[in-house]
Formats: sequence, structure tokens, C-alpha cells
Amino acid sequence: MIGVFGGTFDPVHFGHLRPALEVLQGLQLQEIRWIPCHQPPHREMPVADSSLRVEMLEIAIKNVDGMHVDTREIEREGPSYMVDTLKSLREEAGDTPLCLLMGMDAFCGLDRWHKWQEIMELSHLIVMQRPDSNEPETGELAELLSRHKCENIEQIVSEKAGRILFYQVTQMDISASQIRKTLREGKSLRYLMPDKVIDIIEREGLYV
Repeated sequence: MIGVFGGTFDPVHFGHLRPALEVLQGLQLQEIRWIPCHQPPHREMPVADSSLRVEMLEIAIKNVDGMHVDTREIEREGPSYMVDTLKSLREEAGDTPLCLLMGMDAFCGLDRWHKWQEIMELSHLIVMQRPDSNEPETGELAELLSRHKCENIEQIVSEKAGRILFYQVTQMDISASQIRKTLREGKSLRYLMPDKVIDIIEREGLYV
């Protein structure tokens, strides 16, 4: 199984890294593809340019077996729609199961994604769930859960797409916006992200 983790990663931090590692190991994925978004469809453009966000990602996951940076969205023109990314990955992966990793906040907004219904035809969803988070109980997403939710990894392994698994991860209340605010206030970033990512931020004078 291949994990797919998309986002702006502006910048990458432990709130991304630790949950992804827990999913990689806990679900015994072959790998996780970290896919930095070039042009977010539903939010403002990233502060750091694409090359720096790729550099920060690469240094953050360096020497972690099974984690790789995939730059296909950086290289593709136009809005970075995940459905297009999954289509290209599916062409390469054949019948290997794809697992799209996302947090609960992202899942709760899934019905606003471009061609979101097609995503279930291309991959499974692994929702990285914090202990205090709640699943949608009404609307289209609740209906989606009633049809596609599963309770164990065996159902995901046996199919190449179409299941939703909630996977509890370590709660880390860190956000990229919080990090950028911390920098603007002149405070330290230590213990929020890898030191080598901090080195790049300081070298480039990012987020101040």
C-alpha cells in the first residue's frame, strides 16, 4: 500500500511528521509520498516558494525509511487538485492500494474538494484522528461514511480503493499558521519542527 500525504507544508512541522510516521508503521505501508501543493484551490498561495517547501520537506524526512517527496503537483500547471494527482498515481501504481492521508479537519471539508466523489474510486482515505475529534453525523459526508467506513486494515489491504479508515494518532496541536505567527512575534520555533527545517527558515528569512 502507498500512502499519499498532500498539503502546502508551509512549513512542515511535527504535527505533520509524527502522525504520518505512526500511520506508515501502524498500517505497514510500503511508503508515504509527501506531495507539496503548488497552487492550493481553496486557500491563499503559500508564503514560501515551492523549491523551499520541497527543500524543507526533504530535510525533514531524510533518512526515514519509506518516506519520499513527490513533486508532481509542483511540476503541474494550474490548481493542484488532489483528484488529478491520484489519477496520475493510479496509472503508475496499477492495482496497488493507494491511501490518502488527511486530518479530521480536512475530511470534514472533503465535500468542497474538486470532484471529491471520484477520490473514493481512486484511493482509500486514512483519516488521522485525534482523541477528541468527532466524525460528521449529518450531510453528504455522514452518508459517505455509512457506505465506505471500515474498522480494520484487512479491508483496505484487500481492495485498491474505496474504504475510509479512522486511525488514532498522537495529538499534536501545531499548525503552520501558528508557526508563522510565532516567528512574527520573534519567538523560538524550537520543539515545533526539526532543527534543520528551522535552519532553512532562518537562512532564508522566511515568515517574518
